[in-house]
Amino acid sequence: MSEPTETGAQPRSLAEAFEQLEASTEARRKETPLSSKARRARTVARLAAVQALYQMEIVGAGVDAVIREFADFRFEADVEDRLLADADEDFFAEIVRGAVVHQGEIDQLIAKRLAKGWRLERIDATLRAMFRAGAYELAHRPDVPTEVAIDEYVEIAKSFFDGPEPGFVNGALDGIARDVRG
Repeated sequence: MSEPTETGAQPRSLAEAFEQLEASTEARRKETPLSSKARRARTVARLAAVQALYQMEIVGAGVDAVIREFADFRFEADVEDRLLADADEDFFAEIVRGAVVHQGEIDQLIAKRLAKGWRLERIDATLRAMFRAGAYELAHRPDVPTEVAIDEYVEIAKSFFDGPEPGFVNGALDGIARDVRG
């Protein structure tokens, strides 16, 4: 497993991140029972959940305030002069709330998968948000196929990082999936 980076992520634009994520996930998720529109809405919800968890950690905002901000100002709004797809707002809110409510359990699952000598606090905040959202889905959403949850967060990682981080996300979430789903 690759070691995580301690340096800050160099995120691309939100529109570019969504575009890349959408292109890479659509082809490999034909087997899921959700419609194309519902899959796209969940993809947007996952990306937004990572952003919300990151925002909560960086600025110290509460979960309800951040969920309300996304619902009131971010979803269905122009981002960088482009309209993003509709998000599954209920799914978004569940991921964010669930990651916060179960953060102690989730952080233990993540810590178990870190390289020897690494602590969760040492991991980039964007990666922590991805791990927490992905671990929540794996531990508390048995209706979401393991491969879909892992692949979505790996693709989100690819939209923010050019280095080894997507592989780290893949390895950590795969290990967490084995821990919680068998």
